[in-house]
Amino acid sequence: MSLASIDRERMLGRIRELGEVGREDGRLTRLAGSDADRAGRDLLVSWLEGAGLDVKIDRIGNIFGIWTEEPIAGEAPVLLGSHIDTVINAGIYDGCYGVIAGLEVIETLKRNGFVPSRPIAVAAFTNEEGVRYAPDMMGSLVHAGGLSVEAALASVGTDGSVLGEELSRIGYAGDLEPGFLRPKAYVELHIEQGPVL
Repeated sequence: MSLASIDRERMLGRIRELGEVGREDGRLTRLAGSDADRAGRDLLVSWLEGAGLDVKIDRIGNIFGIWTEEPIAGEAPVLLGSHIDTVINAGIYDGCYGVIAGLEVIETLKRNGFVPSRPIAVAAFTNEEGVRYAPDMMGSLVHAGGLSVEAALASVGTDGSVLGEELSRIGYAGDLEPGFLRPKAYVELHIEQGPVL
């Protein structure tokens, strides 16, 4: 089966649009649990829902958009993703490229009538940069079982805030246990960058 390529303009347009969320005085800063983080998450969720994906959020705030077709619902998924929180004065590609590219892959496959043999999901992990809360790569660490969700939620930020309270405040404290989605494979397209690529 020959598949058409991704919609390059849609993908790059989304990266640019997300790159404006949390930008002040020319500097992009979208720290975990902040109001800017909420706005970025809301935008991502709108794209996931628009693509017809089943959106799930776990207790540490990791977001998953899941494409499941019957009768493969019981199969372990292929998971694509990264993060959308940023460092201070960040670039638009770091982390976000992996999440938005994962969504673009799913949308392209769906548009071309591809029938997957297992679910395909895209993830945005919480607090991967670790600027406001320690440790970094927190959402994926909790997801993988390397840190308890209770310890992560109790993390005190550089500003004295508590991560669990901030996730509740911004509406992204989910009710699913981290690790509920165990992938068959995980692929992350990632660019490390500061404000200049």
